[in-house]
Amino acid sequence: TEIMVNGPENIFIEKQGNIQPVHMQCDPKQLEDIIQKIVSSVNRTVNEANPICDARLQDGSRVHVVMKPLALDGPILTIRKFSKTPMDMEKLLSYGSLTKEAAHMLRKLVVARYNIFVCGGTGSGKTTFLNALSNFIPKDERIITIEDTAELQITGVSNLVRLETRNANPDGEGQITIRDLIRAGLRMRPDRIVVGEVRGEEALDMLQAMNTGHEGSLSTGHGNSCKDMISRLETMVLTAAPIPLESIRKQIASALDVIIFLSRMKDKSRKVMEISEVTGFSDGEVTLNPLYKFDLTDDNSSGELKRTGSDMINKEKFKIYGV
Repeated sequence: TEIMVNGPENIFIEKQGNIQPVHMQCDPKQLEDIIQKIVSSVNRTVNEANPICDARLQDGSRVHVVMKPLALDGPILTIRKFSKTPMDMEKLLSYGSLTKEAAHMLRKLVVARYNIFVCGGTGSGKTTFLNALSNFIPKDERIITIEDTAELQITGVSNLVRLETRNANPDGEGQITIRDLIRAGLRMRPDRIVVGEVRGEEALDMLQAMNTGHEGSLSTGHGNSCKDMISRLETMVLTAAPIPLESIRKQIASALDVIIFLSRMKDKSRKVMEISEVTGFSDGEVTLNPLYKFDLTDDNSSGELKRTGSDMINKEKFKIYGV
């Protein structure tokens, strides 16, 4: 799934979650030529003046390049390849990422248009899980997907608009950010907006979209727990505007309905660690109601996702949408 070239002498690949070295080397000039051929095929440029480049290949693979002088040991090339068959919830169940009961609950949440946020660390499977959730969306709805690099593979939806950001040209002009695309997407009469990942000030626009009638929206972000993701979102919003912290927390509590936390385990498998309901704002904090938590074994190597015993509090949307 991943090809990692750390200069001409160190090459690694990831297979089924395990990273292993490849015993081969290439000439530095040859590596630079390969990189230039890759980026030029998608109308991108990379050189000493612009040494970082992100791109998407025609087959959907994601490419990231770092050149000298930033890359001290030679050009760095990372290629993430995606499966030709989209990941769905049935596959995640077969991998043991979550239980059938939790998957059934998530399907009901998506159909009933709850706003869901998926968080986790790098390589925890956030985009894969978001893709599986997206395929629960009823096929007669209009969906706008917004991504840095197009990775989502939503199938069976005819009224689908896919948007992708654009980097600035060598003159520093023409950049289109996720924030720009969220604003554009709101003018396209979407039933739902799916934002691949929020990393900065676009979090404010996403929350505002969720708070202005675009129910059932989905997104992901980097966080180490459901509670930690709330703090991360607060920081992201503050980068966009000097809003009082209490107002930000109230907006988060109003916009998000459910947060899902994913993690990569000791054995390299990816698991759902927590599913929590965002219940509101109380005593200056966003309040969470954990519905499912992963029960780890003593050596932290395995475990099982279990119900916490807490019932969901905000059930109005289930009644409204007949779920």
